Amino acid sequence: MKLLWQLYKTWFSLGLFTFGGGYAMLPMIQREIIEKHHWATEEEVMDYYAIGQCTPGIIAVNTATFIGYYQKGIIGGIVATLGVISPSIIIITIIASVLTNFMEYEWVAHALKGINVAVCMLMINAISNLWQKNIKNIASFLIFIIALLLSLFTGVSTVWLVILSGILGVIFSKTGWIKS
Repeated sequence: MKLLWQLYKTWFSLGLFTFGGGYAMLPMIQREIIEKHHWATEEEVMDYYAIGQCTPGIIAVNTATFIGYYQKGIIGGIVATLGVISPSIIIITIIASVLTNFMEYEWVAHALKGINVAVCMLMINAISNLWQKNIKNIASFLIFIIALLLSLFTGVSTVWLVILSGILGVIFSKTGWIKS
C-alpha cells in the first residue's frame, strides 16, 4: 500500500508541476523516477517514451502507466495513471467553474507566454541529456540524422520513425556498427 501511495503522490507532483507535455516532463522524471525512487533506468524510460510515442494517448500518461505497472502490476499502472492525470482534472475543473473568460485577462496571457519559454528550455535540456547519453557512435548519429530528416521534410508518422530506427539499430548492431 505504501508503494501505491508513493506512485500516486510522485506522479501527481509530476502532473502538477509540469507544463508542456511529456517531453517537458523528462527532467523531472529523471530526477524523481530514475534518481530518487529507482523505479526505472534511463534506458527503460527512453523505451517507455518510444513505446508511448507509438501507442494512442499522452506520453506522460503512457509512461506513468508503464512504470506503475512494472512496480505493482495492473493496480500500480492504474494508480500511477490516476496520479499523473489528477492535477489536470482538478485544475481544469477549477478554472472552468471559476473563470469564464480566463484567457481574456492580460496577466494570464503573459504568464502563459513565460511558461512557454520555460518549457522550451526544459525541452532543450532534455534533448541535450538524451543526445549525450544516446548518440555515442557513427551508427546512432546516422539513425538520428535519418529520423530527423524524415520528420522535418516528409509526413512520415512518428510511429514509422520509431519502427525504422529500431530496425536500423538491429541492422547496425548485426553488422558491428553498434556495440551492445
